[in-house]
Amino acid sequence: MAELRGVITAMVTPFAADGAVDVDATRRLARHLIDNGSHGLVVAGTTGEAPTLSDDEKLRLFDIVLDEVGDEATVIAGTGSNDTRHAAGLTGKACAVGVHGVLVVTPYYNKPNRAGLRAHFAEVSEAAGQLPVVIYNIPSRTVINLPPDLLAELAAEHENVVAVKQANNDDLGPIEGLEILAGNDEVFERTLALGGSGGILVASHVVGPAMRDIYDASTAGEAERAAEIDSRLRPIYEAMTVTSNPIPVKTALELLGVIDARMRLPMIAASESEREAVRAALSEHGMPVAGGAR
Repeated sequence: MAELRGVITAMVTPFAADGAVDVDATRRLARHLIDNGSHGLVVAGTTGEAPTLSDDEKLRLFDIVLDEVGDEATVIAGTGSNDTRHAAGLTGKACAVGVHGVLVVTPYYNKPNRAGLRAHFAEVSEAAGQLPVVIYNIPSRTVINLPPDLLAELAAEHENVVAVKQANNDDLGPIEGLEILAGNDEVFERTLALGGSGGILVASHVVGPAMRDIYDASTAGEAERAAEIDSRLRPIYEAMTVTSNPIPVKTALELLGVIDARMRLPMIAASESEREAVRAALSEHGMPVAGGAR
């Protein structure tokens, strides 16, 4: 079973001028991320604009990223849905492509009760077979919070439910049977200090080496050094939240000349003030800010 630890970047999805997935840019970005600190990638998650991707596009993305970096890094597929049948079906297809694990978000909008949540994750974990399942707890987007006791139950009931991406900072802490992965950049160092295994991160697109240094320092027992690096990155973390994700991080990648910042509606380009906030944070961090993609 793949190790789910370290700096795992929630990879954005590059789009071409015609709105299609940009295959060359996807390869280039995956390579860039692995060469700059990431232990692994989540493909077609929230940051990857999963709600606007078709299943065929997601499967193609999984295949591209696996081909580019799958021998060097952990590739986790975003396969969640508020439709259990859909989530289970996509999970099975992703596993057949060869991904190393799946990230499954809490069902959103239809707001199932506790019994429904348990049934949902039972179906999806079965569809994953022997592959590890990471539960994604993000109440700010799904309305529902998965409390620690329910997460512990799911881990106990399903051998392959092995980790949670915890995007509820109020519930951040150890959970029996699960690895804890930070779901927000600003609690990455704190998660490691609490015994967590890593994080599924956004700012690692632009400060990946420094976030890798946080992980390395923390796991080496150098807590003060990890905290000092984390403190220096706070302005970058804040810049990645000036508006809805992934607008800021795609803007940052464009300013750094990595990929274009194209998005699919309902996500739109950063406003001038938002773009300037991102530019200022990058510049103050000493990063060479350019105007567009290479």
